[in-house]
Amino acid sequence: MENILIEIKDMTKVYNPGENEVRALDGIDLQIREKEFVAIIGHSGSGKSTLMNMLGCLDVPSSGTYMLHNIDVSDLEDDELSDVRNREIGFIFQGFNLIQNLTAVENVTLPLIYRGVGKKERNELALNALEKVGLSHRLEHRPAQMSGGQQQRVAIARAIAQAPPIILADEPTGNLDSNSTKEIMQILRELHGEGRTVILITHDNEIAEQADRVIKISDGKIVSDTGTAQRRYRKENYE
Repeated sequence: MENILIEIKDMTKVYNPGENEVRALDGIDLQIREKEFVAIIGHSGSGKSTLMNMLGCLDVPSSGTYMLHNIDVSDLEDDELSDVRNREIGFIFQGFNLIQNLTAVENVTLPLIYRGVGKKERNELALNALEKVGLSHRLEHRPAQMSGGQQQRVAIARAIAQAPPIILADEPTGNLDSNSTKEIMQILRELHGEGRTVILITHDNEIAEQADRVIKISDGKIVSDTGTAQRRYRKENYE
């Protein structure tokens, strides 16, 4: 059994405390083990995006605890949260978030510059990451010269360049056609196969079903969780 990577206890997130308060998260309890492939699914307004922000150390809860690799990150300062994000998490977003006037390799390299990685090493990391997502032939192309699927693959390369243990993908196929969606999901499965923990946020049942475990959230609460019983590595279904 893999070690527990994430442990959330009684997490709440309240906006506008008082008379008109909104409980975006309402008593969340959740454990995620290392090397799991988990989908978190919910409709707009369900709380899944707020939960993603918590999991990604982009925000802190109003109450409750969040243990990540045995560190309580629920009350860290912004700069400490930033350190945790850089060390632990690779983000993939629906909107790609690429810089338009930079090439593919420059987009992947940029976060490594901020992390203080030396020039030779960051170039090697960027080239390896782009090769892994099948874009060795697009190194010098800018986002406008690539399809949506290729742009998302650049974004994945950027997320995995420094081999973070957690991949947090927020609606990564939301702007893509069906072929590109298949390609992106295949890459996520391969990353999981290499030992990464993949957490996928989606509103799409078909996408969620490709994970080994599906957690459904509604009105800020977890309403179902396929848990351990049904996640006996279903990868063979997709090979």
